[in-house]
Amino acid sequence: METTSRAVAQAPAAEGGQQAPSAWRTVDGYLRAPFPWYGLDEAFTGPRWLMQVGTTADGAVEHGSIGHGDEPTVRNEHAAGGDQEAKEKFAVVVTVAASPSRRSADGTGLLEATSVSSAAWLAGVGLLSFTWPGQMDHSLRDDWLEQQTETAWVLADDLEGADWSTLSLPVDGVPTVFHYRESEFGWVLAGSTSAGVHVGAYGRGMSAYGLGFAVVKDIAAYA
Repeated sequence: METTSRAVAQAPAAEGGQQAPSAWRTVDGYLRAPFPWYGLDEAFTGPRWLMQVGTTADGAVEHGSIGHGDEPTVRNEHAAGGDQEAKEKFAVVVTVAASPSRRSADGTGLLEATSVSSAAWLAGVGLLSFTWPGQMDHSLRDDWLEQQTETAWVLADDLEGADWSTLSLPVDGVPTVFHYRESEFGWVLAGSTSAGVHVGAYGRGMSAYGLGFAVVKDIAAYA
């Protein structure tokens, strides 16, 4: 699959190693990116917050995430007694620079290309990182997360498969086709923009069907 390396993805860590939201809020990495960042458009009026960026082996910023709504925590899916309304409501938008396969800055290696599949996989892993199945013992969560991460990788490599449907959502006001799937843990979607980036998103408690995406005009304002 033409996508970013799993070793570089830097999705939020599993429970026990997860960074606290306060540790995410540094705008420096976002400002270093040579591409525009995307978030939900102005129709969303709730809280917005920075998460973290991912870099290539040579330190170039390749992707990052911006959160909207409730700040998610790793939680047991049945912690709220199965009451959907009691669960956190959030949507996270992942921006991935569209890049071909290229040499690393020091010339010693080859960096993998990024694609819509890259955005789909990062979004899928992001959703999993804030999920803990109710029937699972705490001590087994790391094994579960590793297995589900591999499943997310396989799914992202087959965006035309039966596990995905298509959904048209506005990007900078222009209807854009996204690959979309739902699971017991939430939803994931991914597509491309005319601005030279791929956009992925994941969420829970907020419907994906009413969302729209737009370039963030001033990323420093999120700090």
